Amino acid sequence: MRRRLTAVVLALGLVGLAACGGDDDEASSSSSSGSSSGTELAKLSLGFSAWPGWFPWQVAEEKGIFAKNGLDVDLTYFESYTDSLNALATGNIDANSQTLNDTISSLTGGARQSIVLVNDNSTGNDQIIAAPDITKVEDLRGKKVAVEEGTVDHYLLLLGLQQAGMQPSDISLQPLLTDAAAAAFASGQVDAVGAFAPFTDTALERPGSKVLFSSADFPGAIPDHLVMDRGFVEKRPGDVQKLVDSWFETLDFIAANADEAIAIMAKLGGVDVEAYRTYDAGTTIFKVADNVEAFTPGDSQKNLDFAARQITAFLLDSKLIDTAPDLAGLFDPTFVRARAAAG
Repeated sequence: MRRRLTAVVLALGLVGLAACGGDDDEASSSSSSGSSSGTELAKLSLGFSAWPGWFPWQVAEEKGIFAKNGLDVDLTYFESYTDSLNALATGNIDANSQTLNDTISSLTGGARQSIVLVNDNSTGNDQIIAAPDITKVEDLRGKKVAVEEGTVDHYLLLLGLQQAGMQPSDISLQPLLTDAAAAAFASGQVDAVGAFAPFTDTALERPGSKVLFSSADFPGAIPDHLVMDRGFVEKRPGDVQKLVDSWFETLDFIAANADEAIAIMAKLGGVDVEAYRTYDAGTTIFKVADNVEAFTPGDSQKNLDFAARQITAFLLDSKLIDTAPDLAGLFDPTFVRARAAAG
């Protein structure tokens, strides 16, 4: 399942390859202008992993939406989210679905990446779950809290501590992989856990356990995106547009064929249909208008430029990154604005 990391350690020699990601001739059958000729499909590679906001990509593939838009997409499902991040940063894939936190971390490592689409915001599917005797954040003082270090759930935990006037040193952090952390909490080995769906289901099997706080309490803190190698975007804008269009057409298909689409996504997630439906409220999928608003500069978490500055400052303060990256070129609104203009 997906490891949604906020800090990714990449070898600089490998990251340097990111500058040429998507540039080789084998990566595309389209012309240099980024458009396909005749019936020939333009080739590109896209990675994603286990997060409800990204599962629509599987629907796009199975329902032929990529091909309808002139794309031959090599869609790769990564069991390890970290592997997907490294694949994009090293040029082994052209695009990936990943968090804003992780994209900022990749920039710090030297990658050249652009966000061209907001898939979703986490609005409750990332949770800090606590034992029955813990009723407020301050009760975590001195308690064992299991979380996968560097993940967005670690980030969420730190946000909650900060809001309560606490320091990371006030708790006993137990670094475990997310699945192991949820299992440890469920069996009573730790007092609280940070996890994302579907591992939250495992954690909540502990009698009397409850959600202490979640990403719903920090709107905009955990946005998820379609991120592409910047060189690919510059060379093949036409194909980037086709991919963005495919996303929105997939959302339309899901809206019109909910049962069929949810069955596809639940199967990929390894859960039954009813369990998958419970994830809907915790993941807010962004429509075209939501995207346009997010890409517009502003002074709230709804605006990506503001969110990026806030996240960068927090990652620096928390020592999850060492230096602030250059955010110029990170956000490319071209493609969602074109979609909005097309109606």
